Parts: sequence; structure tokens; C-alpha cells
Amino acid sequence: MTLVPTDPVALTQALIRCQSVTPDEGGALTLLQNILEPAGFTCHRLIFTEPGTPDVDNLYARLGSGRPHLSFAGHTDVVPAGNEAAWTVPPFSGDIRDGKVYGRGAVDMKGCVAAFVSAALKYIHHHSGLPRGSLSFLITGDEEGPSINGTMKILDWLKSRDEVVDACLVGEPSNPSALGDEIRIGRRGSLNAEIVVHGKQGHSAYPQIADNPVPKLARIIDRLASAKLDDGTPDFQPSNLQVTVISVPNTATNVIPGQAVAKLNIRYNDLWNRPKIESWVRDNVARAAAELGAKYDLSFSGTGDVFLTQPGPLVTTLTDAVKSVTGRTPALTTGGGTSDARFIKDICPVVEFGLVNATIHQVDEHTSIDDLEKLTEIYGRFISNFFRSG
Repeated sequence: MTLVPTDPVALTQALIRCQSVTPDEGGALTLLQNILEPAGFTCHRLIFTEPGTPDVDNLYARLGSGRPHLSFAGHTDVVPAGNEAAWTVPPFSGDIRDGKVYGRGAVDMKGCVAAFVSAALKYIHHHSGLPRGSLSFLITGDEEGPSINGTMKILDWLKSRDEVVDACLVGEPSNPSALGDEIRIGRRGSLNAEIVVHGKQGHSAYPQIADNPVPKLARIIDRLASAKLDDGTPDFQPSNLQVTVISVPNTATNVIPGQAVAKLNIRYNDLWNRPKIESWVRDNVARAAAELGAKYDLSFSGTGDVFLTQPGPLVTTLTDAVKSVTGRTPALTTGGGTSDARFIKDICPVVEFGLVNATIHQVDEHTSIDDLEKLTEIYGRFISNFFRSG
């Protein structure tokens, strides 16, 4: 099959065939570079490192030097295929069946990357170049992984070069059921907490000379998990705390353990920020521990703070493009997990729109050819209207 750069279906298939499971580049970034450079984009391959994490290859490609500067952010890394025998097609084949393209990353998010590349090249070809401003691609290989050597460091690299981005579209699959359902204009914050309750190991027949930390930990996490954080806000659903791990370093049933560990994840809305939600956890753990006489350690790690892109020209331009192609007026939402938009919001307004997310990370992940072609048309209208009014 001859790859046609402006054919989103062929490009999606080609990207799926690159086995770019995080953190492996798998040839996906090289494929994009070989398409974008002949179209006039200046490409930079950025390999970032961090002790204790795998090195990650990323791609930044830019056409033009002026403003306004529109960037498309995406990722070519994918989660593992899992049990490949459970797939009805090979997970990295990009096979087409019944009008659908199958393969790991078809939706999350190689199909979205292919659609924007195709739309951009069609726009550039139609205008014999970029009439004004700059258009760039910010493509990472670390979105599905630790997200340490990817978008965050690309943004730092851009800052060191005094490159300014005016607006960004992230191609995350944002639609739950049909193309045109939703545009994401924000995300809840995400905070992880770990509670370690210390006791004294001993024989289960002699509890009076031991100190069992398990019941104390259970009461602490029950207090946290049963507490109501808030009722939500006009832009965000209620905040929630989930206990995700409970572990005890003990395999013997007749031994009282010396410590017990719980891990929590909190998704919080715009009534909170990271310092405020950490303070809430600290206060509640401290009160419960004091009542129980528990000794403990508490630590936090965050994966992104809450943010909201206020309705304005960027949101309106994307909404109009979606409506003109699908006939739907997309809801402006802030649900779902986290994405690299949580980093990009620090440098410019950011919105998210992509394919239907019903099969992401699943066996037989797939997208319809019709959706790929319509998404390409939406992106094309968005690019055209952005540079007309930007």
C-alpha cells in the first residue's frame, strides 16, 4: 500500500503498524517526520532522560515563524495490546473490516494524529503554504507512561527557545458515543496519597504484646472514603476520593504485621487546588490517627492540577467546526481522566477533541473510516477558521 499523507485512513494504518508501546518509538515519529519535513516543517527529535525512568523520543515540528501560533498536541505511544489471542485481528495490523480500522492506538490516539496531519497538509497544499502565523505538532512518546520525559520537557524546551504558542488543540478521543458529542475544555485535578500506619509485629495469639496497624488503617481510610468533598460546580462534577490499594507486607496468617499501607487517588474540581486538598487529607488523617493512637507517615504525589479553558475564540472556533461537519452542538465538558492538556494549560489556552473513545485500551480497539474522514474535515475547518480569525 502506498502511503498518501493526506489520506487519514492510510496514515492511521501506517501508524498502527508501528509498535510504539510506551516508551518505544517504534518508527511512528520517524514516519511523521518523513511526512512533515517535505511539507516544509522544521522537525526536531527530542530525546529526554530522567534518572529512574526510560528515555523517551519526542517530535516537535513547526511551519512558519510568526503569530498566531496554533499547535496540535498528541502522542504516538500506546498501551500494550494485552492478550493478543483475544483480538480478532492482529493488534498492530491496522486491518480494515466492515468499514472500521482496527489496532492498538486506532482511537487513542494515532487516528487523531493522522486526521490532523492530513487536515494540515490539505490546508497547506490548498494555500501553497501557510498564509500567516505558525502551525506546529507537539508529539510525545510518553503520554501513556510516566509522562515525565514527554510533553512537560518539550514545553520547557520551547520556553528555552522563546517560542510562544497562542492556542493548542489536543487530539485526545473526547466523544463518548458519537463524533461531535463533547469538547473537553478542562480537567479535574488528580492527587495520589499514601498512608503508612506503623504498628508492632507479633504473634496473633499474643495481641497484647503486639500492635496491629490494620484496624487503625481501616478506620482512617473509612473516614476519608466516606467523607463528602463537595457537590460539584457549574463546570465540574463532584470531587471524589477512591481507595485504590491496601497492602500489608505479610503472608503468614498467624503474624500480626508491623505496618499497613493504603494508597488513594482524589479527583478534585475547581473548588480545590493541590495545597488545599492536601491540607484536607492531612487534617482528616491526623484527627483519625489521634483518636486511634496510630503512628503514621503520609506522602503525596500529583499528576496534574485542575484547570478550565474559559469559553472564547478558541472554543467557539472548534465548536463551529464540529457543528458544521456533524450537525451536533458539542457539550463543553471537563470529565474523564488526565491528559497532557494539564501541562499545556500553563502556556496557552487548550481544548481537546478527537474520536469516539468507546474502545480505547480495549481488545479490538477500532474507529470507523467515516469518523476518521469526518474528524479530518473538522480539523481542516478548525485550522482554516483559526488562521482566518486568529
